[in-house]
Parts: sequence; structure tokens; C-alpha cells
Amino acid sequence: MTADQRGRPVFSGRAAVRLARQVYGLTATARTLPSYLDQNFLLETADGARYVLKIANAAEDAAVLDFQQAALTHLAAHDLPLRTPRVQPACDGARRTRIRGHDGATHWMWMVSYLPGTFMADVVPHTPDLLRSLGVALGRLDGALAGFSHPAMHRPLIWDMQQYARLPAFFDDLADPAQRALVEDTYRQFEATAAPLLPGLRRSVVHNDGNDHNVLVGAAAGSGYRVDGLIDFGDLVHTFTVAEPAIAATYAMLGKPDLLAAASHVVGGYHAAYPLTEQELAGLFWLIRLRLCASVCMSARHRRQNPSDAYLAVSEAPAWDALQRLAGVHPHWAEAVFRHACGLEPCPRTDAIVAWLRRQAGGAVVEPPLTPENTLVFDFSVGSPDLDPTLFDDAEALSTALFGRMQAAGRAVGVGRYDEARLWYTSPLFAGEDGGPSRTVHLGIDLFLPAGSPVFAPLDGTVHSFRNNDGPLDYGPTVILEHPAGEPDTTFFTLYGHLSRATLDGLYPGMPVRKGDRIGTLGEASENGGWPPHLHFQLICDLLGNEGDFPGVCAADERACRRSFSPDPNLLLCMDHLPPAGRSVETLRALRARHLGPSLSLSYDVPLHIVRGRGAYLYDADGRAYLDCVNNVCHVGHCHPKVVTAACRQMATLNTNTRYLHDAIIDYAQRLTATLPDPLRVCFFVNSGSEANDLALRLARAHTGRAGVVVVDGAYHGNLSALIDLSPYKFDGPGGQGAPPHVRTVPMPDPYRGPYRYGNPDAGPKYAAAVGAAVAGGDVGAFFCESLLSCGGQIVLPAGYLASAYAHVRAAGGVCVADEVQVGFGRVGTHFWGFQTQGVVPDIVTMGKPIGNGHPMAAVVTTPDIAASFANGMEYFNTFGGNPVSCAVGLAVLEVIEAEGLQENARRVGAYLKARLAGLAEHHALIGEVRGMGLFLGVELVRDRTTLEPAAEAAHVFVNRAKERGVLLSTDGPLHNVLKIKPPLVFSTDDADRLADTLDAVLAEG
Repeated sequence: MTADQRGRPVFSGRAAVRLARQVYGLTATARTLPSYLDQNFLLETADGARYVLKIANAAEDAAVLDFQQAALTHLAAHDLPLRTPRVQPACDGARRTRIRGHDGATHWMWMVSYLPGTFMADVVPHTPDLLRSLGVALGRLDGALAGFSHPAMHRPLIWDMQQYARLPAFFDDLADPAQRALVEDTYRQFEATAAPLLPGLRRSVVHNDGNDHNVLVGAAAGSGYRVDGLIDFGDLVHTFTVAEPAIAATYAMLGKPDLLAAASHVVGGYHAAYPLTEQELAGLFWLIRLRLCASVCMSARHRRQNPSDAYLAVSEAPAWDALQRLAGVHPHWAEAVFRHACGLEPCPRTDAIVAWLRRQAGGAVVEPPLTPENTLVFDFSVGSPDLDPTLFDDAEALSTALFGRMQAAGRAVGVGRYDEARLWYTSPLFAGEDGGPSRTVHLGIDLFLPAGSPVFAPLDGTVHSFRNNDGPLDYGPTVILEHPAGEPDTTFFTLYGHLSRATLDGLYPGMPVRKGDRIGTLGEASENGGWPPHLHFQLICDLLGNEGDFPGVCAADERACRRSFSPDPNLLLCMDHLPPAGRSVETLRALRARHLGPSLSLSYDVPLHIVRGRGAYLYDADGRAYLDCVNNVCHVGHCHPKVVTAACRQMATLNTNTRYLHDAIIDYAQRLTATLPDPLRVCFFVNSGSEANDLALRLARAHTGRAGVVVVDGAYHGNLSALIDLSPYKFDGPGGQGAPPHVRTVPMPDPYRGPYRYGNPDAGPKYAAAVGAAVAGGDVGAFFCESLLSCGGQIVLPAGYLASAYAHVRAAGGVCVADEVQVGFGRVGTHFWGFQTQGVVPDIVTMGKPIGNGHPMAAVVTTPDIAASFANGMEYFNTFGGNPVSCAVGLAVLEVIEAEGLQENARRVGAYLKARLAGLAEHHALIGEVRGMGLFLGVELVRDRTTLEPAAEAAHVFVNRAKERGVLLSTDGPLHNVLKIKPPLVFSTDDADRLADTLDAVLAEG
């Protein structure tokens, strides 16, 4: 037994029961709770009341116990929205009692109320809201303790950050030389940089151990968890107030991909509840690193003394990881992240520098003057229609395009804007860490001029540093000037990138530069990093230790902080004619709420501002790429160039209605019907799947003379009034009024949840028997059914269902409508049309969504007999249906499907993806079933594979978590628990792997 464990109590559960009865008058059961130096027992009485019986280490000072008890009593008197244990007095009124163990040692015993709840350690993921609520809770706690004092609050405690000087005594316990060097280096930096700040920090009594095993959470209103309880006040001490958020942030960041982001949520919440000072924010990062050093040192000593006891070593691996990763973070950057989370200017020097710059008359950086008459402002934003994004991969072609536009406009200088997200940063240089978002946001201003054009200093200064950053798409030759801003600690810098190699000749650090001096020339693409000739001009308030280089592009989630370090260079360039930046997501949401109907929903808890699509990817306004796994409209890939070209060419020639003869409509009708079996040969062209199903309803009624319709439960056939009546998904859902008299609903043929399940060879005909019963009355004109059920939950119909159902309908004199709006055009892989997988030929086929790859068009194809019945004298006319542009688009889609083998791709990639998803089910019990065909797949999530209890809330959470990881999914099914997967058919096996890996990671979070 080690010296620090010699006084550890060793009482049995039976003894705890006896002591509870004797001292507290409680008849209860006892269960041991984890502890290190003390003993804790959970007591539970017959009526369900629960308490924690605490037996202190024999070496524990009574004054220290009194300190804890007094603090808990103090907190109980405050109206905190945070549960803390209540001290329970003994029968004689005492707050603690002296007891003796079998070894003769005496211990203090006391009891507190038990706090039920879920430990934060057992909740995943730790969302920003949850982490912020932790900070808020601790801030409110410390606010309540601000006036509290006790004689024992200054007790010696190794976990007290004031006593950091005791830490080197533990360094010898670090066996790994590299780990020891890391801790020693961190400690030396702390002493040199942070120690001078410590005397100015506030001090107060704090909990001092806000780790996720001491924090309780409860479900918040709406969704997610919030911190609502705190236990274990054993480390209570009077120390630096900022130690509280520092310790909580330290534990919060463990195991997180973005350490500073996780910590910042805690810090921001704490500041909102109990504001931190500027000096506390300056020292916070150092205290976090110090706590990590203390944690790994304590764990190392404990492991050395007790190799079999892992209690304190539970967080050692992630602590080492965090300590190593934080060693590469500049302290000023961490401070900026924390300041931003607190609503402060991230870089504390920026306000003074910007104010000084506004008072200056800066000189020219290039010539001629940057006036509206001399400049052409380019739009390089993600959604810009001005330039083909493929040009960004070819410097020569991009140069030709840019300088050609400048020449055509008669402008000498091209301007690329500040704070603009772009798609052209394709080099690995700009890739995000650990698969995170790439750097896309431009932090300087670009000035496009011919190579060799001179560059001038806009202000007096000195050469700080210079370097040839010659990697692909890097700055090339770069110069950084240093400028005084007239006040202490307000020196700032200007950066000049993409210069000529000759510029660097003769420069030296400290070299004086006067305003207007020529400092270099612009380089050719061969020497400037591979870019069109231009100057990247950037302001920098703090170089963060860099020399000759500084990030000119940042990830969107760092935007606010990076802008603070690099404010708008237009402060010096003074181009008043630059257009404003795009609108924020918040602004767009507010305008949408004002001008669009409230029933028009948005996807995801935090909606996306999507501005560009390409292939299987969508891009938001910040340039982040999202793998689109759900958009079955852009069937052959977003913005497929052949489809776009076909639309543009025809739009430039003619677009009119079908009352004129035109080759396009004939060519398209022939090409489309060639994909269908006889006798489906007559086409009607409309603008949407809803219109197609509405027309199909009219055709059926005209042919049969009957109004009745049979539909499948859970189906959705469109948003027109007549189709809402045919859609149980709508009329039985929120706001619906049930089925109208002419509509009969039959059970969904679901072999997973329905009465006839997998393994039943007659499931299809048995389900179809309900269709036979529904048409028995003789008044049904049509049976509408999707060839695979989409809103029903991505369900593949059991074999023989449509054949049997169609037979019942036709025997009763009705017609059969195959709704292919979701599943047609090769999506199922094995066949071009979904109904072909059932071996049937419908009487009417409706098409939409994928037919035009996003262009608003749709079609109905039927038999000559039904078309003849519809020709009853009433003209059918659709202004835009079948117009030449739509037909050109439709032809292009069919050509791309064939030329690129997309039906086969759907079969091959779909089978691969389905197998990968099925493999996930072996490791994740939430996956009840993986089903589908081709690239029409569904993953049903359940809480129990036997009862099939739906996991709708989990599905919602997973969809949003996948979105955060750059993968777009959605939910479907009547129970809202099916992840639907319907991507563009250009989806690749790499895309399938990314989807499966993302789903695996999200499911692993819980």
C-alpha cells in the first residue's frame, strides 16, 4: 500500500448498512461506489430514497471536511439551476461522525443526498450546446461561491494550480523520454510566459474538478442534453477563479477532433454566466496545458506505484494526445478562440490597429490607382457564375480568362475580394486537418496585373522577413513588412505574396522601407506558386510566430478569428467601390421567414446555404463540400456539363410551347418510349411529378369512367390538391383530414414490419389480396403504387406483389399506374424502370424528378387506348410541358445515362454500398435492416431488433451529425426512422466508403 493510500478506509457493504442504521436511522441497502482515497456507498431505502455514505481517509483533516460541508450548505441556500448534493445530518444533528475501522484507524463519516441522472461521460456526442451548458453551470456555481470563505479553503492540494511549483517533483515518474521532454518543455514555457500573469488573476473558492464523471446531465427542452448537476466536491479549494473553466475545458477537449473548439464552448458558457477578465483569458490556455501536465504526471506516478489500478489512468491516453497537439498551437491563437467564444474581439490588438489605420492616408501598393475606372472586381465566390470552376486547375487558362475580361472591360487591374470563400484552393496545402473542412476563405485582397508590375510599400516600416514559399499553389516569393501603429504593442504587418524571385535579392531583416518605395515586382506563374500574375496583399495584426509566411486562406469555421488577425486590407487600399460580401445564413433565414410561407421547411437543425453543385457533391457558400447521398433529382450528377450545354444551346435558339412542330419533342418521345415495354407508346409532357400523377388520375378516370382510387398506406404522390387526396403520407399526417370517400388505402407491403415478413414465399400475393378487396366494389378506376416505396421507407416490394395486385385491379375494370417519379431511369440498377423488377407492365407510367436532372420537367406515358379515351373533345394543353429546352435536357439525360453506364454503376456501387451498410449492422444494434436496390437504399434504425421499436430521434440526430461531417442524408418512413439513400447515379465506390465510414463513426457515438 502506498503512502497516500495508507489511510484508505476498508469497510464492507454490511458495515455500511449497519452504520446507516445506527448513525442516521436509515434501513437501507448499500452498494460500493468508485473512489480512490476514500470510500463511498450508495444507500437505498425501501421507499426509494437514496443517499451517499462517505467515509473519509484516516488522514483527512476534519477542517477540510467541514470546508466541503459548509460550501454545500452555502450552495443549498442559493437558488441555483444546478443540482448539488445536500448534507444530511445524523440523528444527533451532527454533520459528520467519527468511526473506527477493523484496523483500528479512525475515520470521519458523513452523508449527502444522492443525485440521480446521467453522467456527462456516458453521453455522446458532446454537442456545442452541452459543452456550453457545462460552462454556464460552473459559472453560476462560482458566482454563488464568490462570497464564500472558510478557514480550510487554503489547504495544500496537488490539484491546486496555485501550487504548480510542486509539479517537477513528479517528472521522474515519466518513463518515456519524449513524454517527459514534452511535459518539461510545457512547464518551462508556463513559467516563462504565464507565471507573470498569475498575481493579477482573481481568486475564489471553486469546485476544481469539472470532469465529465462528476457532471450530471438531463434532457433539455427540444432535443439534446444540458448539464443540471455536479457531484464530488473533494477537490474544492481557494485558487485562481479561471482554474474552474480551465479544468472543465481540459476534460471537455479530451478525445475531440477540434480541441480548441470543444474548450471554447465551455469557456464561452462560463463567461456568459460569470464574466472572465482580459488577464484570465490571456492565461487560460496555459492553465489548460498545466492541468494536462498535472494529469499525466499523477497518472504516471499512480501507474508506477499501483500497476493494476487503472482508476486515475482512465484519461491518460487522450491527455497525452491533447498535450502533444496543443504544443503546436500558438498561445495567442488559443486566446483568440476563447475571446471569440466570449463575444470579444479575438485578437486583442486589432481594435487599436484598425483605429490607427483609419486615421492614415496609405500610399499606393500598385499602379495605376485603384479607382473604379481602372479596376475590374472579379467574383470568385463558390456560387459565382462568372468563371468555369474547371479553370481554377489551369493557371494558364485562368490567366487568359481573367486578363481577357480585364482587356474587354478596359480595366488595368483585376481585384479579388477579401473574406471571399472560393473553390480553387485544391492543393493539399489547403486540406483540413484530420479530414476537417478545407481552407477556402481568402484573407487578403488580390490585385491582378501583368508579371513584372512593380509593388510599393503603402507605409513606412521595415522588412520583417521574407521567403520563397515555392510549394504548389503557395505564395511563391513573399515579403512581410513590419509597421509601427503609433501606440505601444500595436505593431502590425503587411504581406506581399506571389512576387518575382528577383524581389528577394538584397533584402535583409530590419531593412528600412519608406512609404512609396518599390519593394518588388509580380512574378510569373512559373515562380509565384503556379498562379496567374497577381499580388496577394494582406494585413496582419499578430504573426503568431511566423516568418516569411502567414495563412492567406482559412477554414470557414475559423473565419471570425482569422479576420481579427487579418482585417480587411481595404483599410489601406481604400477601394470604396468593392461590392459587399454575401448575406449570412442568419440573414437569409430571417428574409425567408418574412417572405416565404412557414410551411416551407428547411433540412437540418442548422440549415445549409448551398450555392453550387458538381457531380455527387454540393458546396455551401463557405466552399465546404458535402457528399450528396439523398438528392435523386440531379440523377446524372449536379450540373452535368452535357445537360447544362444542351439546355443553354436550345435556350439560345428557341423555347416555346407545343403548338408548333419541333423536332425536339418528337426525338425525345421516341427516345423515351424506346426504354419502355409495349404498349406504353403515347407521351404527355408536364412540369413536375405532381402534374404527372394528376394527369394520370385524369387519364384513368377518362378511360374507366370511375372516380375511385386505391393507394398504398404511407404513399406520397404529389402536392396538388387531387394528389394530397391520394397520399396517406399527407392526409393521415399533421394537418391532414384523412382519406376522402373516393380513396381506399391498403396496407403497406412491408416485409420487415408487416404481417407477412421475409421468408414467407407468398407475402406478395397475400399483401395484394388487400388490393383485391379494395376494388371489389366495382367503383375503382385506378390503383396507384410506386414501384419501390419511397416515403414508405425505401421498401422493396415483396415478389409477386404488383403482378397479383395488377391482376385484381384489371379484373375489376381498373387501370394500374406505376409511379416512377422517385425510382425510374436506371436507379434500381438491374432494370431501367422499377416496375420491371416485379415483371409487370403498367397501364400508365408517371415520371419526374430525375427526368431532367433538376430541370422542371416530367412525363406521363400510357397506351394508345387510354390516350384515345382521354381525347374526348376537351383539349389538353400545358404551356411549358414538352417545350424545346425541356426536351433537349431530357435527351441529354438519357444520353448521359447510356454513355456513362450509370444504370450499371447504380447496380455495382449500390450492391457494394449495401454490403458495407449490412456489415455495419453486425456492430451497431441500432441498425434493424438495410434494404433497397441499386442506389435506392434505406437503413432502418430501431431500439430493439425484436420489438422493432423505432429509433426516430436517433435517426434525426445521426442525419445532423453526418451533415456536420460533410455527408448529406435524410430520414423517411411513416415512423421517421429510416435513413434514405438516393444519391446521384455518378456515386462512386469511394463515395460509398465515405458514406459507410461516416455512418459507422456517427453510430459509434451512440
